[in-house]
Amino acid sequence: MTEVRLTGGCQCGAVRYALDQQPENVHVCHCRMCQKAVGGPFAIICPVLKPAFRVTRGTISYFMSSGVGRRGFCSACGTPLTFDYPEADDVGVLVGTLDEPDRAPPVIQYGNESRVSWYTGLTQLPGNHPTYVGNPDMLQRISSTNRQHPDHDTHMWPTVGGRS
Repeated sequence: MTEVRLTGGCQCGAVRYALDQQPENVHVCHCRMCQKAVGGPFAIICPVLKPAFRVTRGTISYFMSSGVGRRGFCSACGTPLTFDYPEADDVGVLVGTLDEPDRAPPVIQYGNESRVSWYTGLTQLPGNHPTYVGNPDMLQRISSTNRQHPDHDTHMWPTVGGRS
């Protein structure tokens, strides 16, 4: 059995996956296709060889974003999960879908011709504020109704003899 290096999945938990390889060439992509695909100013993609990427729950749906590339997503909640060229040896997994995104830091940037002008100033913005710092009632409402899947697998593994 191959050692699982990283796991992840969509927001609702309908799709879960495992990576049996540490990603290489993790990159920030600023191209317009990635911006549109993730609904943000950039995507962070961690490539792994296709045999090292295993869907462990559910099925990934695909959108052919060009004649050569496709975007994998969860059809239940819409979470973007992957980018790949079907004939290529690797698949790019979106770092934000990893259970431990800190374990896949980017090492390079691509698509800089489309990078938003304010990107380089992000580190200068005020920070260190917890979520909903000025609105504890909203934080309580969100926390008590949260439907987001936790950052770990939640299914039961069968034990010897078929009992769990």
